Amino acid sequence: MGIKRGQEIELFIEKSALGAMGVCRVDGMAVFVEGAIPGDKVLARIARKKKSWALGRVLEIISPSPDRVEAPCPFSGHCGGCKWQFLRYDRQIQYKRDHVAESLAHIAGIADVLVLPTLASPRIFGYRNKMEFSCSDRRWLLPSEMGTDAANTGFACGLHVPGTFDKVLDMDACLLQPEPGNSLLVYIKMLMRQSDLPAFGLKSHQGFWRFVVLRNSCALGQWMVNLVSSWDEAEKLGPIAQKIRERFPEVVSVVNNITDRKSAVAVGDREVLLSGSSFINERMGPFNFSISANSFFQTNTLGATNLYNVVKDFAGLCGNEIVLDLYCGTGTIALWLADQAKSVVGIEINPFAVADAQKNAEYAGVENCRFIIGDIPQAQELEEKPDLIVTDPPRTGMQENALTWLAQSGVRRVIYVSCNPATLSRDLALLAPQYSPVKVQPVDMFPHTPHIEAVALLEKK
Repeated sequence: MGIKRGQEIELFIEKSALGAMGVCRVDGMAVFVEGAIPGDKVLARIARKKKSWALGRVLEIISPSPDRVEAPCPFSGHCGGCKWQFLRYDRQIQYKRDHVAESLAHIAGIADVLVLPTLASPRIFGYRNKMEFSCSDRRWLLPSEMGTDAANTGFACGLHVPGTFDKVLDMDACLLQPEPGNSLLVYIKMLMRQSDLPAFGLKSHQGFWRFVVLRNSCALGQWMVNLVSSWDEAEKLGPIAQKIRERFPEVVSVVNNITDRKSAVAVGDREVLLSGSSFINERMGPFNFSISANSFFQTNTLGATNLYNVVKDFAGLCGNEIVLDLYCGTGTIALWLADQAKSVVGIEINPFAVADAQKNAEYAGVENCRFIIGDIPQAQELEEKPDLIVTDPPRTGMQENALTWLAQSGVRRVIYVSCNPATLSRDLALLAPQYSPVKVQPVDMFPHTPHIEAVALLEKK
């Protein structure tokens, strides 16, 4: 039976694939189905058809998988925040481990490496320490809201419909952030509506309110409110900031990031402190960190502690090693390894991240870490050859020149930390002539999403 675009077809889902897709085969062709999990029997419509694969979308679940659970969020299936709330968590982490192993086998040709069971997140709800809520002058309606009074609203502050830039779901709660985050969001939205300042139009690029960014300290319970706007309105925002802090004593910082850029990025060209401190404090393991509105910090604090402990375990340091930390960011991994190393050198191209790393080291009293602004190949200019290299690149993986340098470095061991199994596999394949993977540990930092971190230990051949 040939598959055609637009065709409605009954499918039994056999496997899970990257991107939270269900997979089955029809006449030898792989059919990927959004919103389906293994064990589901669904009626799907074929949305795309290629030579060797097709993409379907669920119209009806004829019989659900035994692994399905009731999603607690009313926006599940409509919001881009989490795609797997309806899947049992123990199955989520099993499938994530399988995705890492399959990527290594299919992309890198590495089928015999030990891929350990996924290390679960300590929290599966309320785990995020940062949430960005987009503002819009038009609310995107759920199917259940069509024809109701909700259709009359022209204001939205929430999360995007997957794959869109202009469709914002207005929401009063996200289960991925802890309380009082949701109560805080509701109160801020009320103040925004009362301000008479317009929400930003994602198509017209006109309007004042652009984002509400909430950050919180997992260990200390401090909160930061970052109001991102198109222009400066200090006289109006000052009283709003005071009201927020009076209502919520946990809020120690309210800032205003200002940008007139068209791009939907919740970072301002300049920042105004409206009330309180310009940062919040966080504690991770033995270290304290100061987090400003636009600084990078892992969004799952407890999960990040697991991740860095895996790196430390894989490193197996004895105290006399020199460690090189590539893509060191704000220096968290470098600090985590410092007490078991002779010295740690971090390299990072972003000067603001390096400044944060230096401050974090001073704040922690760590004296055997130093940080360099520069590109990866500049590591060859270091006076001492490292005994261990740790690399933690962005989702796109390592740049070609950085991989070439790493392959030629001759270092005995490499630890590769990745948030993307596909680019991890691609880079390990390119390193394969020089380095063999010993083991890989998936670490779940993002429950209810298909995203997975993985730590790979490599040894020189």
